Amino acid sequence: MWCHRLSHLQSRLQNLLRRGVTCWAFQQLNFKSLFPLAIHWHHTASESLNCAWQQHEDHFELQYANTVMRFDYVWLRDHCRSASCYNSKTHQRSLDTASVDLCIKPKTIRLDETTLFFTWPDGHVTKYDLDWLVRNSYEGQKQKVIQPRILWNAEIYQRAQVPSVDFQSFLETNEGLKNFLQNFLLYGIAFVENVPPTQEHTEKLAERVSLIRETIYGRMWYFTSDFSRGDTAYTKLALDRHTDTTYFQEPCGIQVFHCLKHEGTGGRTLLVDGFYAAEQVLQKAPEEFELLTKVPLKHEYIENVGECHNHMIGVGPVLNIYPWNKELYLIRYNNYDRAVINTVPYDVVHRWYTAHRTLTVELRRPENEFWVKLKPGRVLFIDNWRVLHGRESFTGYRQLCGCYLTRDDVLNTARLLGLQA
Repeated sequence: MWCHRLSHLQSRLQNLLRRGVTCWAFQQLNFKSLFPLAIHWHHTASESLNCAWQQHEDHFELQYANTVMRFDYVWLRDHCRSASCYNSKTHQRSLDTASVDLCIKPKTIRLDETTLFFTWPDGHVTKYDLDWLVRNSYEGQKQKVIQPRILWNAEIYQRAQVPSVDFQSFLETNEGLKNFLQNFLLYGIAFVENVPPTQEHTEKLAERVSLIRETIYGRMWYFTSDFSRGDTAYTKLALDRHTDTTYFQEPCGIQVFHCLKHEGTGGRTLLVDGFYAAEQVLQKAPEEFELLTKVPLKHEYIENVGECHNHMIGVGPVLNIYPWNKELYLIRYNNYDRAVINTVPYDVVHRWYTAHRTLTVELRRPENEFWVKLKPGRVLFIDNWRVLHGRESFTGYRQLCGCYLTRDDVLNTARLLGLQA
């Protein structure tokens, strides 16, 4: 390698001499690019710690816990957890980020045991625990799953024998609530049994988990097949698999169903794990999966029935992923409410139809369909960002009640109980 560089340098010098270049010009040669300085790594004295770091011109590089991390210097100053920069009681930043010099670099860096100390030009000292840096680095987050899940088809779910939670245990004990939420977070659906078949008890059940999200359908909804609203759900017709409120800018997070009465036949509820189907697309046609994460679509709800007048529009791709770790967190799939596709050019549209067809095939595979008969006393919670639902047609009189829950509050409850959410 060095012989090659010397040969290259000799060739450049000869060219300059032939052109009559002065001695001053020789001084302008970038000898650093020809003979770069050796990288200087700082290592810990303890071999068991296995940590090394290096100060670059524009960033700090750290090797620790089998992870190579790079940190911008402004980021390191901005995230200082000292008393003057961060309020540990409120967990809020006190430092004015706009006051940090965008060209800031530490004067000195030292490592003491497992703590890094950065001294800045104004004398301020920032310290970081190595494990904290691993957890909060971009490289660490890329390896981390935000929400652990068990993807399922009908056989997988039935074989898991996921237990339901009793109504009293759910209401009166944190253990019952935690078991319920653990199942819900893992599978995207969960059941509560022995609930008195009234709207009031269903509401009480929902409020144990979260605030109820009031929408154009009200706070608690109660419906039969009387077509009192401009929606196919208010009929006896079969409904294909879909997610609800795709026409909201933020679709409702959790849906609660309780069948209070059914005097007739049919009406089974269909459940499909949209994330399981999306994973199949990712494995079989990754370029189509990617397209479904990028093409924005409009979904629309127009209603003019009785005193109900609404025009809702929501925009977003079918599949929504976190950009840093590619983790899927939301599927927006509703063929009933998808509006005119006018947000992308024609050549992309056709590729989108192909990708949409691939996903639809997976969603409609019979082995991915889990059918359940809702009955009085059994309440179903559905993660509307993950699990698609539908129903078969039915006869007779059927009463359902339910509501939507705010996703943030459900996840908040789960975290307070010690669950990863």
